[in-house]
Amino acid sequence: MSRFTHFAAIDWSGAVGPRQRGIAVAMCAAGTDAPVLVRPGHVWSRQEVLDWMIGEMPPGTLVGLDLGPSLPFMDRGAFFPQWADSPADARALWALVDRICADDLHLSAASFVDHPDACRHFRRHGGREGDLFGGGRGRMRVTEIAQQAQGLNPYSNLNLVGAAQVGKSSLTGMRLLHRAQGHLPVWPFDPDPGAGSLIVEIYTSLAALAAGKRKGQTKILDPDELDIRLARFASAPHLPLPGRYTDHATDALLTAAWLRHVHAQPALWAPTGMTQEVARTEGWTFGVL
Repeated sequence: MSRFTHFAAIDWSGAVGPRQRGIAVAMCAAGTDAPVLVRPGHVWSRQEVLDWMIGEMPPGTLVGLDLGPSLPFMDRGAFFPQWADSPADARALWALVDRICADDLHLSAASFVDHPDACRHFRRHGGREGDLFGGGRGRMRVTEIAQQAQGLNPYSNLNLVGAAQVGKSSLTGMRLLHRAQGHLPVWPFDPDPGAGSLIVEIYTSLAALAAGKRKGQTKILDPDELDIRLARFASAPHLPLPGRYTDHATDALLTAAWLRHVHAQPALWAPTGMTQEVARTEGWTFGVL
């Protein structure tokens, strides 16, 4: 029997502003009941998500965050080569981002993006590519290379340009993770303590592919299709959503059901490429082998 009683998936956003329509929170209990949106119709702030996770999320929840909890390290032996303050591990990276962005409202991370040492490593808007960005698609974490081998299409967390970029959500997510310390462990930076709730990194497209969607066509906007995909994970049909269906909501719903369906597979907790050094610095995407 699983030690987890609930499963949650959070579609995150790095957008500017006090509230982000791109955030969706879905949750399901153990069993086969359909996942439901938490506060349906609500437009979340990032701080509200953190407060919910710490103060309202049921104990024993496996919660997936759709964001990159770290940056590439293993390829060059550092997050930020040539920067004397480059952190030694992911937790120190979270602390650095949060410290530099202390005056940025709404858990945003603009100050870090524009920091004179950090910006050398990012691709930013307006054709501003740092001299240490690396060119091409940008530097990748070990787990992102494994994602490619598994049929996914990851982007570098150092890329901040384009509709598919994930860098901004990753940096804002690091501020959340820094503040969650002492309240919620984060795998694999922390081992599973065997009781209580646990945060993992998720990639919602991985759940969509597992549900039978095609690469590059992973979004769901139709309620009937959502039920078809949920059934792949032994889930009952969902309750109708208020208003129009967004990919943020359906991503979160489907991924919560996927987490419940696959979380007990031992191989997902011990991927072959996740060494102790990788776990300490770059982390890993749950579900990637």
